[in-house]
Amino acid sequence: MHVRDVLGDIVRWYAAGETFGLATVVETFRSAPRPPGAAMAVSAGGEAAGSVSGGCVEGAVYELAREVIETGRPQRARYGVSDDDAFAVGLTCGGIIDVWVEPVGPRTFPQFGEVAAAIEAHRPVAVATVVAGPGVLGARRVIWPDHAAGSLAPGESYSERLDAAVDDDARGMLAQGLTGSRHYGPRGERRLDDLTVFVQSFAPPPRLLVFGAIDFAAAVARIGKFLGHHVTVCDARPVFATAKRFPDADEVVVKWPHKFLSEIEVDERTAICVLTHDPKFDVPLLEVALRTPAGYIGAMGSRRTHADRLARLREAGLGEAELARLRSPIGLDLGARTPEETAVSIAAELIQLRWGGSGRPLTTTTGRIHGDHD
Repeated sequence: MHVRDVLGDIVRWYAAGETFGLATVVETFRSAPRPPGAAMAVSAGGEAAGSVSGGCVEGAVYELAREVIETGRPQRARYGVSDDDAFAVGLTCGGIIDVWVEPVGPRTFPQFGEVAAAIEAHRPVAVATVVAGPGVLGARRVIWPDHAAGSLAPGESYSERLDAAVDDDARGMLAQGLTGSRHYGPRGERRLDDLTVFVQSFAPPPRLLVFGAIDFAAAVARIGKFLGHHVTVCDARPVFATAKRFPDADEVVVKWPHKFLSEIEVDERTAICVLTHDPKFDVPLLEVALRTPAGYIGAMGSRRTHADRLARLREAGLGEAELARLRSPIGLDLGARTPEETAVSIAAELIQLRWGGSGRPLTTTTGRIHGDHD
């Protein structure tokens, strides 16, 4: 679970003036069950929220969090299957995780309220923390797109250089929605790796743009929201494009699709699903879409429809490199029939594209499950 998933609990504890323990996965090796950024929080009263491993090491992390609350000193711990006590303090799936556990409260993290407000409002913010190496372990800097607060080398003459190097990297990671560790020299030298800084990005959710107010769109909107996207449904027909028909969408827009797409900001984290089935809608729309940096562009239709669509797009002046970005027919081959099944096949393709999976049954693959694929 991500900090977003436990935000309600930790904001409540923070507002009450409590110091709680916050455990965050900062590094993973092999088939770890949770990615960097997964979080678990423990209140001063012993209440727990979130997960760092899906149940494998929660008990050990819970006890460490209680200890951190008592001592006020952060700790880094590694968990993995390495001894006979694997079920108690190991990952039964065979992976290894490094967990950073820190005390968080009004005194130790005065900027937490601002960070929480930004996360809740879907405004970008990153938190950088020294988790290994020389210097002050637990030193923290909060980075927004246009300013920053705190220091990773408090009291040191070279703090500006380290802070500036991390600010640059953190803003780049924030733009891509990336969370992970970066390594520096004590003075911010990127050629050295003495100091490990964990950068947790809280970027706005990726956008999912669904064009065509049909029953398939409702199912795609539902599963897109489930996967954490900000979902927009757009159609030019006001009788079909209504909030009542698409309760899971964050917004429903009544406008010609290509005009709407040309008016909004699209980045590499944007997914575009064209479900209109009508050349007068989807050809002008795809002409715009394929010239954006959107990370996923898919269109529904038969193979005959796809061939006709490609011919029309070539006539409109699109090149082969642009057309090669179009995923049509949309989705993975799951044999889907219903709108809900089709939505699953589209979601599966989105996930495959994000993580580089093969799309084959895991029983036919070898090597790591979470990571590189053969």
